[in-house]
Amino acid sequence: MALNRRHFLSGAAALLALPSVTFAQAAGERRFVFIIQRGAADGLHTLIPHADPHYASLRGALAIEPDAALKLDGSFALHPALAELGALYAAGQASFFHAVASSYRERSHFDGQNVLETGGRAPYAVKDGWMNRLVGLLARPGKDAIALAPTVPMALRGALPVTSYAPSTLPQPNEDLLLRIEQLYAGDAQLHALWSAAQEARSMAGGIANGGNRQGPAELGRSAAGFLGRADGPRIAMIETGGWDTHSGQAGRLAAQLRGLDGLIAGLRQGLGPAWDQTVVLVATEFGRTAAVNGTGGTDHGTGAAAMLVGGAVQGGRIVADWPGLAPADLLDGRDLRPTLALEALIAQTCAETFRVDPGKMGRALFPQALLGKPLARLLKA
Repeated sequence: MALNRRHFLSGAAALLALPSVTFAQAAGERRFVFIIQRGAADGLHTLIPHADPHYASLRGALAIEPDAALKLDGSFALHPALAELGALYAAGQASFFHAVASSYRERSHFDGQNVLETGGRAPYAVKDGWMNRLVGLLARPGKDAIALAPTVPMALRGALPVTSYAPSTLPQPNEDLLLRIEQLYAGDAQLHALWSAAQEARSMAGGIANGGNRQGPAELGRSAAGFLGRADGPRIAMIETGGWDTHSGQAGRLAAQLRGLDGLIAGLRQGLGPAWDQTVVLVATEFGRTAAVNGTGGTDHGTGAAAMLVGGAVQGGRIVADWPGLAPADLLDGRDLRPTLALEALIAQTCAETFRVDPGKMGRALFPQALLGKPLARLLKA
């Protein structure tokens, strides 16, 4: 069937107000993971609108036949590389959102990522990240967040300290060397504090460290689970993924990227075990890509994209899309998927429900400059 502009899908026909929740300490068992897709992931190649009559002609050789994709309903399908996500959707543990974008409307990766991570309305207008402000609302500020990245990403930078962890590809140091470094730093308050924080992260990583080996996506997911699954571990994590800028040769490159994302989430689920039931994973990118294929088998920087909510705490099995259509007159600037859902609103509501914080307070803390509009239907299990 053809899609029309105001058609809401799979249980998302009504936008219902969230129940009133009083501001309180964050629920200690819930975990929140933000996976950023740096480089502008192509939402039309991830969550495929196979029922839109203009999809195949715009995509050309990039178009994926409905029979080859993982069909979700009569209108949308997943890329065939996303087997884990397809299974989680079928189990009611994944929801997908289409035609999503932040308030940013230009097409610079650096500026778009800065707007997404700071929660501002313009690049570099806000100096800290929305995830650092989120940590400030929780019960254990400074102990609740970790970045699975070589350095702390902008989203987690701010007034509160945040740990980062990235497995080294060098051989593991012996204990004698570590003891000597600790003694060397003992007399310097600043260096000793940094060393102690690094050693605490190493201790929490435990057996997941794999010095000398490059870590694949599934191993990265299990590394994150090693921190989040501990009773004394963080409850917020950010994982960086790159390589989503597919200007050429997109079919093969994006299939590999999506397979890696699928493996990352599978590793996280497997590593968390029973804690997966208390976990919420949000996957998003800085902006989408052009609706039409370009001359080199790829796509260029666009606007509207797809986002995902995954986890045992997610009230899933739904696709939420106020679908704008792919007809020439429906495209933004005649080239991009027109966004109809604010990414800021999706993030704020997800965080409010995850940590049972008043939605208004959460929205004002994370995105003080944004107009979040009406809430979506409930995203998570009560």
